[in-house]
Amino acid sequence: MEAMGNRKGILKSIIKQLHQGAGIEEIREKAKEVLKELSPAEIAEVEQELIKEGIPREEIRKLCDVHLEVFREGIEKEKISVPEWHPLHILMEEHKILLKHAKELQESAKEKNTEKIKKIVGHMKEAEKHYLREENILFSYLEKHGITEPPAIMWTEHDKIREIKKSIYEMVNEEKFEELENLAFSLHELLSSHFYKENKVLFPTALKVMEQNEWIEARRQFDEVGYCCFMPEKMLIEAIEEKKAEGEIQFETGNMSKKELEAMLNALPVDITFIDKNDEVRYFNQSKDRIFVRTKAIIGRKVQNCHPQRSVHIVNKILEEFKKGSKDKAEFWIDMNGRKIYIRYFPVRKNGEYIGTIEVTQDITDVKKIKGEKKLLDWK
Repeated sequence: MEAMGNRKGILKSIIKQLHQGAGIEEIREKAKEVLKELSPAEIAEVEQELIKEGIPREEIRKLCDVHLEVFREGIEKEKISVPEWHPLHILMEEHKILLKHAKELQESAKEKNTEKIKKIVGHMKEAEKHYLREENILFSYLEKHGITEPPAIMWTEHDKIREIKKSIYEMVNEEKFEELENLAFSLHELLSSHFYKENKVLFPTALKVMEQNEWIEARRQFDEVGYCCFMPEKMLIEAIEEKKAEGEIQFETGNMSKKELEAMLNALPVDITFIDKNDEVRYFNQSKDRIFVRTKAIIGRKVQNCHPQRSVHIVNKILEEFKKGSKDKAEFWIDMNGRKIYIRYFPVRKNGEYIGTIEVTQDITDVKKIKGEKKLLDWK
């Protein structure tokens, strides 16, 4: 075991022993002896280092439950005290409500109370906003401070939560109450474990690394995405915002002010996102009816971190071919909420040099209905 004074080294050694099959009770005693003042930030840092050393992310995720059980006594000392407007207060309050919903669903399935089941399912569908706020805002800020692996692990668990919820909706439609009761129990177990890790490790780590102005901006972006379980207290604190001169932007084919350019891009009937040559998100427009959630927190974020782990290999394949110059387009189309969504990626090049990629997303449901010709204005 590493030197007694090196708490991170000792923690890493203990988790490696767990990875190799050591018993929890044996490791627990060692942990109590040498890591009485363990901080959540140290756990997060060590998780990142272990993944870099070759332990698969999925295995670290499984080990999380084990090593959190080992270190529970030290972690329980961590208390988060923030005002009610604060994003972490909002997330933790939502955790309580979402756990309550899962428990109530289990009880309602046992009683075959279809009216209550449908009401709870409605709340569960709205709860997607909770996970979107974490993935697109909180995780983005953590990544900017070098905390990358813990958010990735939590996002993986979000997808597992979504899988169970999808199965729940199917069982509700088919009125299979026994299967629904079992799924509700599994959801409650997963949420309990997941929320504990966020409340006791991820959130204290975020509180340690993020600045006050970042929390204020994060709350503004929380408001943009919206809420699912309750309406939080309004934010009374205002961030200090920089004022930048607009000036004129000169192009080869004309010139525009920053105000005009931004308004024009936002007026387009498509969502666009630009990723630079380093795979970092640099810009997105704010179209009237945005299809997918985009928040300012993703600016500067690696595009790979903006997607679930299961699809990162596709993102990398597209970027690889664009950079090599072997492909000039990648396109997909999906059905979402009864609408047909068309998603396209194009390489952005200047004089043959790759400078980034643009994503264009469009709702083409009504476009697909067009037939014949229309040559006259039919306004009334």
